[in-house]
Amino acid sequence: MKSSVAEQSTAEKIQNGDKEKKKKRRSSRRSKHNSVGCGTEEVHNNEASDGRNGSKAKNGNPSPSCSSSNQQGLDIRTSDELGEMRACSVAFNSMPSMHLNGQAENGDPVSFESQQVPSVDICKSMLSKSCPEPRDCEQSSRMNGDLFQQIDDTSERKIFSSYWCVDAVNEALEKGEAFKALFRVNAHNRNEAYCKIDGVPTDILVNGIVAQNRAVEGDVVIMKLDPFSMWPKMKGFVRENTAKSEESNNTLSRNEYIAPVYGKGIEVCVSQCEITSLDSSSRQTEFFTAVEKLRATVLSFPSKRPTGQVVAVAEKSLRRDSIVGFLNVKQWIHYRQGDAKKNEELLSLCDNEYLQLMPADPKFPKLIVPFRDLPGSIRRRLESSDATIEAELVAAQIVDWAEGCPYPQAYVTHVFGRGGELEPQIKAILHQNSVCHSDFSPDSLGCLPHLPWEVPEEEVQRRKDLRNLCVFTIDPSTATDLDDALSVESLSGGVFRVGVHIADVSYFALPDTALDTEAQLRSTSVYMLQRKLPMLPPVLSENIGSLKPGADRLAFSIFWDLNVDGDVIDRWIGRTVIRSCCKLSYDHAQGIIDGLFRSDVPPNGWPVLHGPFNWSDVIRSVRSLSEISTVLRQKRFRNGALQLENSKPAFLFDESGTPYDFVVCGRQGSNFLVEEFMLLANTTAAEIISRAYPNSALLRRHPEPNMRKLKEFEAFCSKHGLELDISSSGRFHESLEKIREKLKDDSALVDIFINYATRPMQLATYFCSGELREDNVTERGHYALAVPLYTHFTSPLRRYPDIVVHRTVAAALEAEEFFSRHSKTSGRRCFTGIHFDNDAAESMEGKEALSIAALKHGVPCSEMLADVAGYCNERKLACRNVRDACDKLYMWFLLKKKRIILSEARVVGLGPRFMSIYISKLGIERRIYYDEVDLLTTEWLEGTSTLILSMLKTRRGGRGNNKLLKEVAHVLSPYDLYGSETDESKDEIVPAVFPLTVRLLATVPVALHAVGGDDGPIDIGVRLYMSTYHST
Repeated sequence: MKSSVAEQSTAEKIQNGDKEKKKKRRSSRRSKHNSVGCGTEEVHNNEASDGRNGSKAKNGNPSPSCSSSNQQGLDIRTSDELGEMRACSVAFNSMPSMHLNGQAENGDPVSFESQQVPSVDICKSMLSKSCPEPRDCEQSSRMNGDLFQQIDDTSERKIFSSYWCVDAVNEALEKGEAFKALFRVNAHNRNEAYCKIDGVPTDILVNGIVAQNRAVEGDVVIMKLDPFSMWPKMKGFVRENTAKSEESNNTLSRNEYIAPVYGKGIEVCVSQCEITSLDSSSRQTEFFTAVEKLRATVLSFPSKRPTGQVVAVAEKSLRRDSIVGFLNVKQWIHYRQGDAKKNEELLSLCDNEYLQLMPADPKFPKLIVPFRDLPGSIRRRLESSDATIEAELVAAQIVDWAEGCPYPQAYVTHVFGRGGELEPQIKAILHQNSVCHSDFSPDSLGCLPHLPWEVPEEEVQRRKDLRNLCVFTIDPSTATDLDDALSVESLSGGVFRVGVHIADVSYFALPDTALDTEAQLRSTSVYMLQRKLPMLPPVLSENIGSLKPGADRLAFSIFWDLNVDGDVIDRWIGRTVIRSCCKLSYDHAQGIIDGLFRSDVPPNGWPVLHGPFNWSDVIRSVRSLSEISTVLRQKRFRNGALQLENSKPAFLFDESGTPYDFVVCGRQGSNFLVEEFMLLANTTAAEIISRAYPNSALLRRHPEPNMRKLKEFEAFCSKHGLELDISSSGRFHESLEKIREKLKDDSALVDIFINYATRPMQLATYFCSGELREDNVTERGHYALAVPLYTHFTSPLRRYPDIVVHRTVAAALEAEEFFSRHSKTSGRRCFTGIHFDNDAAESMEGKEALSIAALKHGVPCSEMLADVAGYCNERKLACRNVRDACDKLYMWFLLKKKRIILSEARVVGLGPRFMSIYISKLGIERRIYYDEVDLLTTEWLEGTSTLILSMLKTRRGGRGNNKLLKEVAHVLSPYDLYGSETDESKDEIVPAVFPLTVRLLATVPVALHAVGGDDGPIDIGVRLYMSTYHST
């Protein structure tokens, strides 16, 4: 009990006193966000409180971990550093992110994850294979009973070490003996986790469940490094591109890991002889920070993987509150029925018994759920031995993870429905990403004007009237939230005046109102193919705020005067009133660009034209904009921009909203047209707000890629005869374009290279300009766009940061007007023009004008803005996760209906145990394991990296634990090929035959099928598509 209280105290106190207000704001916002109504059946147990708030569960034991509502340890930005390890080492032996220790993934003969809560001694023994036990970890006694009996929480024996106290943590952080970091788990192998320390080019490996010390995916942890002498060799590291014999599917085994002797931080990580091998400047290590020392060590020894252990949890991940999975019921029912014959009293449920919950996300541990914390509906079904409960998707919340228990304790909070149906899966996806899908509150709706609404005349007088300008929107055909429009005028001397007009949402969503609060909580609209969860009420996002054709609308407009070279000669920004003349789809605009019609009468099915304009005006404008955007795009790439893009599957839906097929599609010229001017508008807005409010501008940065992974990708390309220059984003883009040209006849291989080129990239994030120094261009800039300043300005109907930026722009405009009026320089654009008047901004009048305008328009202070930026980053990542999960769900559902879809795949990784294949049609990578398969023999030729798969005519005695052949290959006889139930592509995809010889980058036929649903997590399964005359 003392240990639990001490650990909770540690987590609650690991904070700096000067950030107390920031913590309270974020905590309050998160608690409000998670209290928003959910559309699923809520089955919260009244006797088990929210573990995140440090409340006690029914048994009265507080959680040993920290309370994220009471403290928010570190504003960690999520990154791409912890990409999934996917491919085999023979193919990408220079690409650790594509390489996985196959031995660890498949598991040892005794797998920790496969046990039904074994004894603590056995658990500890198994865990120690992957990571040595911490110094404070004592020997544990064997637990009495099994999964379905009470676990002794009062045992003084421990599997995990106690968390450090707050004083020890703070002292270690100050001395550089410990680090705060975001904890990420390898989805292929939960024994491997990684911590990203800002400024260090390599993630820190936390190897083994004991070293992870009860941290879960997304936690912010305090970690301590192992001594340098104990760092293992980097997986896939190749010196001088020479492949080593051990670099195959079977790499360093966990059993070969040497127990580290924990030192006192990075100061003792490098021995004296190793220090002398560093640069001479490293002798003055006392002047370095701990991060700089660690960075220097990592860069000097690139073949070494830093390792460490978790010593405390500073901030709990919100994912702890919403783990989705399935209850393991059948085994419990079998157990109960067996013992009931011996003891009739066991027919009733006992509160001291536990049920196991299997998370759908493999990055999370199995959970144990006490019967007392099960919803009444589930308890009643268990009493009647209803095994169908196992097909129900449920959500659970972790409330405790004791030092002596191998699994965390949780209680069930929601029951969504059967896992094999679309709607329960979608509800589960939204829940686990904390996405609000309830109706907007009456208070929020009360902030909006009543319908019908028209622009007030006094507002027209305050703005520039552009209703006689030919303005139009270009959006997807189904779009209803139209927040950007375009215009173009031809001036003298070959100059064009291009206008971008953005919906003025900040006019309606005023600071500190109920509408503003709810918009901030939602932060972004969530798109799920067939549905949308808007950030703003539809009456605003689809009506009075949307730039609908033929209606007067309020806007922020930016005009640029551009010459033939795409240079900006002059610009203007301000609040306007516009009237769009038509809503074009991307296909409409592309038809105009391609010159599909030349008359003034458009084809049938085209939109209605409003106002005093002819179609010739629209056609001329679209073509002019297309030509200008091409010039801007070419100039942008010459200046160093980078673009990584592959085709993606697009689903086709029937009238009921059910997917029935998909097509592969990419973006077209009209998409790039709109994109180019939106990028220019965002860059312009970033420049304006960062100059006017250098410490309170909401900007967006894209860090440089992980250089180690980038260099490894460079080595991989070199190995295959392709040159890659990674010295800058521009050179990188040029190299990739040359690779595209060289491989233009092999689109699938191009997709593979582009896909792997994205893996070293990190996520772009929002940040407050006051957080980073102005001269720190590398940290503040946008790597992919190759611009020093960038923000989001063009989508205020669906992104909250854009609203914040609009308010800051409005403040700069008002300050400019105020200053000009009082300094008698009317018409001078000192704060928003191309040339910023720094003297005016630094003058007493200028500072006063900027300050007054900031207060009026609700520009947040630096501390509040940093808080907003961090939260918006979390919500944007959640939105991305929802989109990806829904894409996978719809593909799974389509495969379930079709049963099998045939496709070609490329072998991107090869070894004696499994091959990694890339299915270009879906843009996904999967593995096929062929070791220990009944009726299948494998021959691995190490010298040539060649695999030969052969089929036996008869079985070799007992099958034992071997997999069935049908789990690895979809095998048909030649007679069955014309009668098999596959999709229409069966005539195009020819099956392979045994013996099958496979080499790197070879093309193999595969059969895709749906996995899971009612019997486990959904996935897209892949098998070889084979034909043979032999009986299987």
